[in-house]
Amino acid sequence: MTLSTALKTGDLTALPSRRDEDWRWTDLRGLLRVLPPAAPAHDGEIPAGPFADLASIETVFVNGRRMAGAETASGVVALRFVALAEKASQAANHALVVKPGETLVLLESHEGRAAGYVSDVTLDIAVGEGASVERIILVEDDAEAINVVTAEVDLAPGATYAQTVLTSGARRQRIETRINHPGAHAQVRLDGVYLLDGQRHADQTTVVTHAGVDGITSQLTKGMVADQARGVFQGRIVVSPGADQTDARMGHHALILSDRAEIDAKPELLIFADDVSCAHGNTIGALDDEAIFYARQRGIPETEAKAMLTVAFVGEVVERIEHEGARAIAAAWVARKLGSPT
Repeated sequence: MTLSTALKTGDLTALPSRRDEDWRWTDLRGLLRVLPPAAPAHDGEIPAGPFADLASIETVFVNGRRMAGAETASGVVALRFVALAEKASQAANHALVVKPGETLVLLESHEGRAAGYVSDVTLDIAVGEGASVERIILVEDDAEAINVVTAEVDLAPGATYAQTVLTSGARRQRIETRINHPGAHAQVRLDGVYLLDGQRHADQTTVVTHAGVDGITSQLTKGMVADQARGVFQGRIVVSPGADQTDARMGHHALILSDRAEIDAKPELLIFADDVSCAHGNTIGALDDEAIFYARQRGIPETEAKAMLTVAFVGEVVERIEHEGARAIAAAWVARKLGSPT
């Protein structure tokens, strides 16, 4: 059951619902009573994307249709999915093959420049032996949008894959990444930041399956919810039989700034091998009242103090972004979303 199937067939029963364990906090069937019409083709100008000054090559999908781009999967590449049609549906599929030994910085943006759209994006990423990928995903959906982004990542031995998701949510939003990890000295970093207010919803779901000996996974997600927003984190690391000497770490930490906001977290370790080093942590709490008090004593308004503390809280994730230009854009995005002067 997927949104993609529903958009192709028009069958609402194909939508995932709360009866599906992995979708119980991101119910689409209970929300979508009618599927909107397909978005029309766009033949006008396309606004510049958030990573416009960093990429040497840009691949652009507008209203689900590929408008421009090349097949290059090395260097610094911008990948954009732009919604420009209101109350319309769009779906896009894209595949990337990173050749052995190549290095790719993928600057991916999902840009909601219309209201009330439904979007489904599917990515297939193959990372060759000894290749390196850093994927930075900036998701800025319309508050009334429904957006599902699903990536299937296949790693070869010795490959490195790093990912950072930054999102402000939507009416319903799910960013899902599935990693097929071969072990064999391959390394994975999966990070995320969600900053939600109003009635926005964001679901960051990841599944990493270690299939072989000597693999590394490091995962850190931090979030903040205010007003009536809802954040969802589901992280699953599977260590298959025979995947000995796996080193896997997962952490999810979040702030709730309102009595009406909600966070649902489900970190999982499924271990079927011996001689592994695996751990996960999950914390949910509020800002430190004492820190806010001391900031106010120094003349900093309470709103600004809370923003500064939240910026510092999620800053640990931003600092793990390796590409300097992308890291600067991510830091500026966080500061802007939180209204911080930094």
